Amino acid sequence: MKTVTEQNPLTMDELREMAASRFGDMVKAVVDVALEVMAVDAEMHADEEAELLAGGSRQENLWGINLYPGLSAEDWLEFDSLINLRPSTGNMTRGVDDPALREDIRSLVKRLVRS
Repeated sequence: MKTVTEQNPLTMDELREMAASRFGDMVKAVVDVALEVMAVDAEMHADEEAELLAGGSRQENLWGINLYPGLSAEDWLEFDSLINLRPSTGNMTRGVDDPALREDIRSLVKRLVRS
């Protein structure tokens, strides 16, 4: 597992290697939209979530995503994780229901993953 920041970004080549070594075409990640960090390359989003929580993140700021480095820029980020299912806060799906929050996550991932 790796924690990614703007000071320690991830390259697309590294992401491709992670994908190939674990799931073939995909890397699981959890982003903290408040601290602007991302945990990547674990078998489960819950493992990445736990790592970020241990590092000071707050649950309400964590969102699970999947990255597909072999797909186009429009299709490579998927909002799908069990950690996103939060009926008590209005997120009723495994996705990220708030369009503005989805855009914030896209923007953050774009800053953390370099070509």
